[in-house]
Amino acid sequence: MRILHTADWHFGKTLDGRDRMAEQRAVIHEMAEICRAEAIDVVLMAGDVFQTVNPSAQAEQLYYEALDSLSDGGTRGLIVIAGNHDNPERISAARPLAEPRGITLLGLPKSAADATERLQNRAYRVRGGVGYFELAIPTASETLMMLALPYPSESRISEVLSETLDERTLREKYNARLESWFAERAVHFRDDTVNIAMSHLYIRGGVESESEVQIQIGGAYAVDASVFPDKAQYVALGHLHRPQDVRDARMPIRYAGSPLAYSFSEASQEKSVTILEVHPGQPAMVKTVPLKSGRPLVRWVAQEGLHQVYTWLDEGRDRDAWIDLSVHVRSGLEFEEIHRLRTLREGIVQIRPVLTGIPDEQAVAEEANRISRTLEEHFVQFYLERNGVPPDDTMVKLFLALASETRDVDGIRQEEESA
Repeated sequence: MRILHTADWHFGKTLDGRDRMAEQRAVIHEMAEICRAEAIDVVLMAGDVFQTVNPSAQAEQLYYEALDSLSDGGTRGLIVIAGNHDNPERISAARPLAEPRGITLLGLPKSAADATERLQNRAYRVRGGVGYFELAIPTASETLMMLALPYPSESRISEVLSETLDERTLREKYNARLESWFAERAVHFRDDTVNIAMSHLYIRGGVESESEVQIQIGGAYAVDASVFPDKAQYVALGHLHRPQDVRDARMPIRYAGSPLAYSFSEASQEKSVTILEVHPGQPAMVKTVPLKSGRPLVRWVAQEGLHQVYTWLDEGRDRDAWIDLSVHVRSGLEFEEIHRLRTLREGIVQIRPVLTGIPDEQAVAEEANRISRTLEEHFVQFYLERNGVPPDDTMVKLFLALASETRDVDGIRQEEESA
């Protein structure tokens, strides 16, 4: 059986207000072409279809287009779970139309995936229940036994927080609950099925990017790789935008990563999809296929000043890229100069003047990155460096609320915009 693993599409996400819907549509088309070229039997989408719980009509339309093209009319299996950005009900709303086409949509950990009607030349669920199902695909001789856990927030999976605020206790409780969830369903794994698990989680030690919205409260949501059952031949994960394997795991556990770079911190990352060749009772063979769609994100550091920027523009440097520009100047840039640069290249997203006197290019790039961060991003980075795990949305909101008591919110926004 050949499987394509993807995640974190974030339909509707912009880059500092720049629309990226055309890039997102192009990358879905590219994935469909890869499915055909690689003879893919099943596509796994590991969460975060949308950027927000209330996506635009255009983003929803692209979602339905993606379901149609990647399922190939029902001859290819397609499994989608909700991520932390998604509205679970919105993800699964199309189930009555999707299931006859071999598509399984799961929004909540409690979502059931019962058996579906067997149709000729269509993928269908042979049997199933809450969080597990066996999928038959017309193009494969084996069946897929799937354990699928949509984004498991504390409130979604169960109430596991105790009265104690001890971080170690919270982490151990959450890990134990997830391990139990998978263990209860792993009894359905068989020697004659392809056994795969999928979820939208943060595994401790994963490398994050600035474009990710954190989901952890302290360490409670940073889980151990040991929560997954030993009989799983592969674990498909979503949430982290950098494609990466989970280190020191008992089986292949991988984040497919986002198909597009969604922040300049991802500028150097090669985006890809993950392809599996897996048969019952055998180790999964894993490879990545790079994605070519989407405009690259690049950072320009013009140490020689504005004339260097104009030289690059005349040369057509990074013509199709989104550009984060830091330019060395003796004083601030005039509005007319900024307007002229944006007129000459619409792909320039951010323009920041850097006072001369900092000769080291790496220091300049680091400072430019620091200045570009919002107050929220500064807090997330600080918390991560101090505690080893990122904060969750609730903690971030609490911090911002406390900050607003000493600084006017509008003043903060103006300061960030002028930085």
